[in-house]
Amino acid sequence: MRIFKRIGKFLHEVRVELKKVNWPTRREFTIFTSIVLSAVVVIGVFFWILDSIFLAVLQLVIG
Repeated sequence: MRIFKRIGKFLHEVRVELKKVNWPTRREFTIFTSIVLSAVVVIGVFFWILDSIFLAVLQLVIG
């Protein structure tokens, strides 16, 4: 039964800490999400181009 008290105490402390969090506004959330998605797309395209270049060079070497 002691384990249930510990779990209850833990969940209570989690709730207290989550109330202290400074949650972003909807606008901030949208801006940050778009920045992250844009960065992922740009980095993905960069590595796709780099991979294509390496593939072309490798095909010339093997070729």
